[in-house]
Amino acid sequence: MRRVAIIQPGYLPWLGFFELMASSDILVIYDDVQFDKHGWRNRNRIKAPTGILWLTVPVLTKGMNFPLNKDVVIKDGRWRAKHLMSIQQHYRKAAYYQEIFPLLERGLTLPAERLIEVSMFFISEIARYLTIGTEIVLSSHLHIGGEGKAERLINICKHFNATHYYNGAAGKTLYRKEEFLAHDIILEFQEYQHPSYTQLYGEFIPYLSVIDLLFNEGKSSREVIESGRKVT
Repeated sequence: MRRVAIIQPGYLPWLGFFELMASSDILVIYDDVQFDKHGWRNRNRIKAPTGILWLTVPVLTKGMNFPLNKDVVIKDGRWRAKHLMSIQQHYRKAAYYQEIFPLLERGLTLPAERLIEVSMFFISEIARYLTIGTEIVLSSHLHIGGEGKAERLINICKHFNATHYYNGAAGKTLYRKEEFLAHDIILEFQEYQHPSYTQLYGEFIPYLSVIDLLFNEGKSSREVIESGRKVT
């Protein structure tokens, strides 16, 4: 079996992103599709004493003619310092603060102009911390095209001789298993069952950035992430 996952980049992604990665032989980051400014490309959530707190990377989109993920430029400003300050303030009492904070500090002090640079740093470094050895490839480096919703994905899977394509649950409304099976590729959907774990500030809140888990569980985080695995 050879499983490929194809997913858009995200800023400090959630647990399910890393389950998708850990369950695949190759993770293709879909960086040459249109940026979704209302999605998870440039923002995510952490936990504060008052509840959910958003961390958003300000980006330039006005007048950019629908930029691709790989081309999105970060606005100048103090957002890096603000993110670091928020993370430091709300996680300094977490069990693994001293272990995790330097990783975030490195990423948030990168002299990066584009969002994809920051996102890929965190995706790669968090995967390394979790000892996930999945190969990560940018779709823009493959130069593979295709018409329709599924054809390009099928062509990418063929490029890697994939027998299985692992897709997020949202793909159920977009893709049919029969389309992929016609090319000897089994389409699987992630049905992630979000696990609970040690968290600061009272009642458990799911679907936060993975850094909430890392600060609270350290090296045990991968086991927690994989405990939520469900494939259909």
